[in-house]
Amino acid sequence: TARGKAVAETILDVSYGPGDDEKMDIYMPLKPNPAPPVFVYIHGGYWRILGKEFSGYMVPPLVESGAVVVALSYTLSPKGSMDLMVDQMRRAVAFISRQYSHFSGIYLCGHSAGAHLAAMVLATDWSLPEYGVTPDIKGAFLLSGVFDMRPLVQTYVNEHLKMTLEDMARNSPMLKVDAMAPLAGKCHIVLAVAEHDTTEFHRQSRELEQSLKGAGFNVTFLDVPNVDHFDLVEKFCSEEYQLTQVIKEVMFGGVKP
Repeated sequence: TARGKAVAETILDVSYGPGDDEKMDIYMPLKPNPAPPVFVYIHGGYWRILGKEFSGYMVPPLVESGAVVVALSYTLSPKGSMDLMVDQMRRAVAFISRQYSHFSGIYLCGHSAGAHLAAMVLATDWSLPEYGVTPDIKGAFLLSGVFDMRPLVQTYVNEHLKMTLEDMARNSPMLKVDAMAPLAGKCHIVLAVAEHDTTEFHRQSRELEQSLKGAGFNVTFLDVPNVDHFDLVEKFCSEEYQLTQVIKEVMFGGVKP
């Protein structure tokens, strides 16, 4: 994050809503770009730890290519419910779209719990009056995500979330693909898992891939070699890293990687 601040113009702690945790950090290219794409990053941490201040490792290669990077924070459990976190991320993306209409498109990215939240943003009904805008979401990078929450209901993860099975079904992207359908043909989705991720991460990403393809989405699946669940995103600081190259190709190349 420190290196990201050194190579970008920054606007920190921007409020996207009234809550204390509803903040974003914005990293802009030092060379002006009149219509930059914006990369919106949602951090992981099993909805319980971390924040935007630890989310700047992908900034250098992206801002140096001309993108704006926005790192989001949300209210962590147990203070924040899952419904609140999903609502916050939807309102944050709507805020970005309203306030920065000169951006040439929004590209969501989330890791682990953040991939879950990013996928839930894809399932938003933007016609609801609280949003006031339909964001131009052109891509989504869902990295080692949790897309069906129901298996977590009796695990230690739910000790902090305190969710019922009904809560988990309501907040499972795997069950919301129909709601994502308006983005089919407009939004390129990249699903990635680490070689050393658990079989459940692999299974859920593969199942979501098939569901999205069935709904007409352009989907790329990547099984990234020689990395674990955490290396998968921590290597974003490298220009040569496979995922960095794929993200830049989708954002700037306009063709399937």
